[in-house]
Amino acid sequence: MGKKDKTRSTVNIGINDDDRKQLADGLSRLLADTYSLYLKTHYFHWNVTGPHFSSLHTMFETQYTELAIAVDDIAERIRALGFVAPGSYSEFARLTTVPETEGVPDALSMVQQLVEGQEAVVRTAREFFPVTEAARDEPTADLLTQRMQVHEKTAWMLRATLG
Repeated sequence: MGKKDKTRSTVNIGINDDDRKQLADGLSRLLADTYSLYLKTHYFHWNVTGPHFSSLHTMFETQYTELAIAVDDIAERIRALGFVAPGSYSEFARLTTVPETEGVPDALSMVQQLVEGQEAVVRTAREFFPVTEAARDEPTADLLTQRMQVHEKTAWMLRATLG
């Protein structure tokens, strides 16, 4: 995580090396949270049962599809800053705040865990947002704003499912 890619020329985008490293580190945590939430959502999609199977199965598919696109966007931003994006389960496990699920919970517990996961991603993004402002990194700030908006809306929709 955060290692400089020695195969490329120096990055000169108007953000100093230390700030770019802080940005890449924050984005790496966001990537780990997003990927962990993707995996959990996909797992729940495969294993949901009960009277709301069809609607939850479809909802979870929509969510993990969106998350799959997001992980690519986040990883590509890390690369644009000149750093290597994390990509192993061990790195993600070390960086994430989204806990793994043991066993197969019931449908309502799945929804509650996804609410908590969506909110965890928002907190991670919000936590390092000040770094983007201090570095005047508008592209990363824009990415964080978009991610927070998606995750807050998704958490709201999931909470509405709980009643």
